[in-house]
Amino acid sequence: MDLHNIREDYSKRELSESHCAADPMVQFEQWLNEAISVQVKEPTAMNLATIDERGRPAARIVLLKEVNRQGFVFFTNYLSQKGRALAQHPFAALTFFWPELERQVRVEGKTAKLAAEQSDQYFASRPYASRVGAWASEQSKIISAKSVVLGKAALIAAKYPLHIPRPPHWGGFILIPDSIEFWQGRPSRLHDRIRYRLENQNWIKERLSP
Repeated sequence: MDLHNIREDYSKRELSESHCAADPMVQFEQWLNEAISVQVKEPTAMNLATIDERGRPAARIVLLKEVNRQGFVFFTNYLSQKGRALAQHPFAALTFFWPELERQVRVEGKTAKLAAEQSDQYFASRPYASRVGAWASEQSKIISAKSVVLGKAALIAAKYPLHIPRPPHWGGFILIPDSIEFWQGRPSRLHDRIRYRLENQNWIKERLSP
Protein backbone atom coordinates (compact mmCIF):
# COMPACT_ATOMS: atom_id res chain seq x y z
CA MET A 1 0.00 0.00 0.00
CA ASP A 2 1.50 3.32 -1.09
CA LEU A 3 0.43 6.18 1.18
CA HIS A 4 2.85 8.80 -0.15
CA ASN A 5 0.43 10.38 -2.61
CA ILE A 6 -2.61 10.57 -0.34
CA ARG A 7 -2.96 14.27 0.43
CA GLU A 8 -5.46 17.11 0.52
CA ASP A 9 -4.70 20.72 -0.28
CA TYR A 10 -6.65 22.92 2.12
CA SER A 11 -7.98 26.24 0.87
CA LYS A 12 -11.45 26.94 2.28
CA ARG A 13 -10.61 29.66 4.83
CA GLU A 14 -7.94 31.78 6.43
CA LEU A 15 -7.22 32.59 10.06
CA SER A 16 -5.64 35.81 11.31
CA GLU A 17 -4.92 37.18 14.77
CA SER A 18 -7.26 40.11 14.18
CA HIS A 19 -10.19 37.78 13.43
CA CYS A 20 -9.69 35.75 16.62
CA ALA A 21 -11.51 36.65 19.82
CA ALA A 22 -9.45 37.95 22.73
CA ASP A 23 -10.60 34.99 24.85
CA PRO A 24 -9.77 31.54 23.43
CA MET A 25 -12.82 29.97 25.06
CA VAL A 26 -15.01 32.41 23.13
CA GLN A 27 -13.10 31.55 19.96
CA PHE A 28 -13.51 27.83 20.63
CA GLU A 29 -17.25 28.15 21.14
CA GLN A 30 -17.53 30.03 17.85
CA TRP A 31 -15.70 27.27 16.01
CA LEU A 32 -17.64 24.50 17.78
CA ASN A 33 -20.97 26.16 16.97
CA GLU A 34 -19.91 26.42 13.34
CA ALA A 35 -18.90 22.75 13.27
CA ILE A 36 -22.32 21.83 14.67
CA SER A 37 -24.18 24.11 12.24
CA VAL A 38 -22.50 22.59 9.16
CA GLN A 39 -23.21 19.11 10.57
CA VAL A 40 -19.65 17.95 11.06
CA LYS A 41 -19.81 14.29 12.04
CA GLU A 42 -19.19 13.94 15.79
CA PRO A 43 -18.26 17.61 16.35
CA THR A 44 -17.70 17.02 20.08
CA ALA A 45 -15.33 14.07 19.58
CA MET A 46 -11.85 14.85 20.90
CA ASN A 47 -8.62 12.94 21.26
CA LEU A 48 -7.59 12.85 24.93
CA ALA A 49 -3.89 12.20 25.55
CA THR A 50 -2.61 11.21 29.00
CA ILE A 51 0.62 9.98 30.59
CA ASP A 52 0.72 6.80 32.67
CA GLU A 53 2.88 5.88 35.68
CA ARG A 54 5.69 4.73 33.36
CA GLY A 55 5.74 8.05 31.54
CA ARG A 56 4.19 6.49 28.44
CA PRO A 57 1.55 8.45 26.50
CA ALA A 58 -1.85 7.00 25.63
CA ALA A 59 -4.61 8.54 23.55
CA ARG A 60 -8.26 7.80 22.85
CA ILE A 61 -11.39 9.55 21.59
CA VAL A 62 -13.84 10.85 24.19
CA LEU A 63 -16.80 13.20 23.89
CA LEU A 64 -16.88 16.80 25.09
CA LYS A 65 -19.95 17.19 27.28
CA GLU A 66 -19.61 20.82 28.34
CA VAL A 67 -17.43 23.80 27.58
CA ASN A 68 -17.46 26.85 29.83
CA ARG A 69 -15.21 29.75 30.74
CA GLN A 70 -13.19 27.47 33.01
CA GLY A 71 -12.52 24.62 30.60
CA PHE A 72 -13.53 21.41 28.83
CA VAL A 73 -15.65 18.74 30.57
CA PHE A 74 -15.79 15.01 29.88
CA PHE A 75 -16.90 11.93 31.84
CA THR A 76 -15.36 8.52 32.38
CA ASN A 77 -14.78 5.61 34.71
CA TYR A 78 -12.27 6.84 37.28
CA LEU A 79 -10.73 3.33 37.42
CA SER A 80 -10.19 3.15 33.65
CA GLN A 81 -6.76 3.54 32.07
CA LYS A 82 -7.31 7.26 31.51
CA GLY A 83 -8.89 7.76 34.92
CA ARG A 84 -5.94 6.16 36.70
CA ALA A 85 -3.47 8.08 34.52
CA LEU A 86 -5.10 11.41 35.33
CA ALA A 87 -5.11 10.58 39.04
CA GLN A 88 -1.31 10.25 38.91
CA HIS A 89 -0.49 12.84 36.25
CA PRO A 90 -3.27 15.44 35.93
CA PHE A 91 -1.82 17.21 32.90
CA ALA A 92 -3.40 16.20 29.60
CA ALA A 93 -4.02 17.31 26.02
CA LEU A 94 -7.08 17.42 23.77
CA THR A 95 -7.31 17.56 19.99
CA PHE A 96 -10.42 18.32 17.93
CA PHE A 97 -10.35 17.70 14.17
CA TRP A 98 -13.12 18.97 11.90
CA PRO A 99 -12.06 17.94 8.35
CA GLU A 100 -15.17 19.41 6.75
CA LEU A 101 -13.97 22.83 7.91
CA GLU A 102 -10.26 22.01 7.50
CA ARG A 103 -9.77 22.91 11.15
CA GLN A 104 -8.04 21.53 14.21
CA VAL A 105 -7.92 22.72 17.82
CA ARG A 106 -5.22 21.62 20.25
CA VAL A 107 -5.65 22.14 24.00
CA GLU A 108 -3.18 21.56 26.83
CA GLY A 109 -3.73 21.98 30.55
CA LYS A 110 -4.38 20.44 33.93
CA THR A 111 -7.39 18.28 34.79
CA ALA A 112 -9.43 18.09 37.98
CA LYS A 113 -12.40 15.99 39.04
CA LEU A 114 -15.80 17.64 38.93
CA ALA A 115 -17.76 18.05 42.13
CA ALA A 116 -19.91 15.00 42.93
CA GLU A 117 -23.08 17.04 42.48
CA GLN A 118 -22.12 17.93 38.90
CA SER A 119 -21.36 14.31 38.06
CA ASP A 120 -24.66 13.24 39.66
CA GLN A 121 -26.58 15.74 37.57
CA TYR A 122 -25.03 14.64 34.29
CA PHE A 123 -25.33 10.92 35.12
CA ALA A 124 -29.06 11.34 35.79
CA SER A 125 -29.49 12.87 32.31
CA ARG A 126 -27.96 9.88 30.50
CA PRO A 127 -30.10 7.25 28.78
CA TYR A 128 -31.08 4.34 31.04
CA ALA A 129 -28.94 1.83 29.10
CA SER A 130 -25.88 4.07 29.41
CA ARG A 131 -26.36 4.31 33.16
CA VAL A 132 -26.58 0.51 33.37
CA GLY A 133 -23.41 0.25 31.31
CA ALA A 134 -21.49 2.52 33.66
CA TRP A 135 -22.09 0.01 36.46
CA ALA A 136 -21.58 -3.11 34.34
CA SER A 137 -18.26 -2.22 32.70
CA GLU A 138 -14.98 -2.36 34.60
CA GLN A 139 -13.49 -0.20 31.89
CA SER A 140 -10.05 -1.18 30.55
CA LYS A 141 -9.96 -4.47 32.49
CA ILE A 142 -9.33 -7.78 30.70
CA ILE A 143 -12.44 -9.98 30.48
CA SER A 144 -12.88 -13.53 29.20
CA ALA A 145 -15.89 -12.74 26.98
CA LYS A 146 -18.43 -10.03 26.26
CA SER A 147 -21.02 -12.16 28.05
CA VAL A 148 -19.34 -11.15 31.32
CA VAL A 149 -20.38 -7.52 30.78
CA LEU A 150 -23.81 -8.43 29.42
CA GLY A 151 -24.47 -10.61 32.45
CA LYS A 152 -23.52 -7.80 34.82
CA ALA A 153 -25.73 -5.39 32.88
CA ALA A 154 -28.70 -7.72 33.27
CA LEU A 155 -28.14 -7.94 37.02
CA ILE A 156 -27.85 -4.16 37.35
CA ALA A 157 -31.03 -3.61 35.32
CA ALA A 158 -32.88 -6.06 37.55
CA LYS A 159 -31.58 -4.35 40.69
CA TYR A 160 -32.39 -0.84 39.47
CA PRO A 161 -35.44 -1.06 37.17
CA LEU A 162 -36.13 2.66 37.44
CA HIS A 163 -33.63 4.88 39.27
CA ILE A 164 -29.93 4.08 38.96
CA PRO A 165 -27.54 5.99 41.25
CA ARG A 166 -24.20 7.13 39.90
CA PRO A 167 -21.41 4.62 40.54
CA PRO A 168 -18.79 6.06 42.92
CA HIS A 169 -16.09 5.17 40.39
CA TRP A 170 -17.68 7.14 37.55
CA GLY A 171 -17.77 10.90 37.03
CA GLY A 172 -16.46 13.99 35.32
CA PHE A 173 -13.18 15.73 34.73
CA ILE A 174 -12.56 19.28 33.62
CA LEU A 175 -9.43 20.20 31.69
CA ILE A 176 -8.43 23.75 32.58
CA PRO A 177 -6.37 25.02 29.64
CA ASP A 178 -3.15 26.98 29.69
CA SER A 179 -2.58 26.66 25.92
CA ILE A 180 -5.09 26.52 23.05
CA GLU A 181 -4.07 26.43 19.39
CA PHE A 182 -6.42 27.05 16.47
CA TRP A 183 -5.27 25.50 13.18
CA GLN A 184 -6.77 26.37 9.81
CA GLY A 185 -5.65 24.35 6.80
CA ARG A 186 -4.13 26.38 3.95
CA PRO A 187 -2.67 25.61 0.50
CA SER A 188 0.86 24.17 0.14
CA ARG A 189 0.86 23.12 3.80
CA LEU A 190 1.34 26.76 4.82
CA HIS A 191 -1.35 26.44 7.46
CA ASP A 192 -2.55 29.22 9.75
CA ARG A 193 -1.81 28.53 13.42
CA ILE A 194 -2.90 30.92 16.18
CA ARG A 195 -1.97 29.94 19.73
CA TYR A 196 -3.29 31.40 22.97
CA ARG A 197 -0.88 30.98 25.88
CA LEU A 198 -1.80 31.75 29.48
CA GLU A 199 0.76 33.98 31.18
CA ASN A 200 0.16 35.66 34.56
CA GLN A 201 -3.57 34.96 34.22
CA ASN A 202 -3.68 36.74 30.85
CA TRP A 203 -4.06 35.12 27.45
CA ILE A 204 -1.24 35.93 25.00
CA LYS A 205 -2.20 35.46 21.35
CA GLU A 206 0.58 34.60 18.88
CA ARG A 207 1.03 33.16 15.39
CA LEU A 208 3.05 29.97 14.96
CA SER A 209 4.96 28.89 11.89
CA PRO A 210 3.18 26.11 10.03
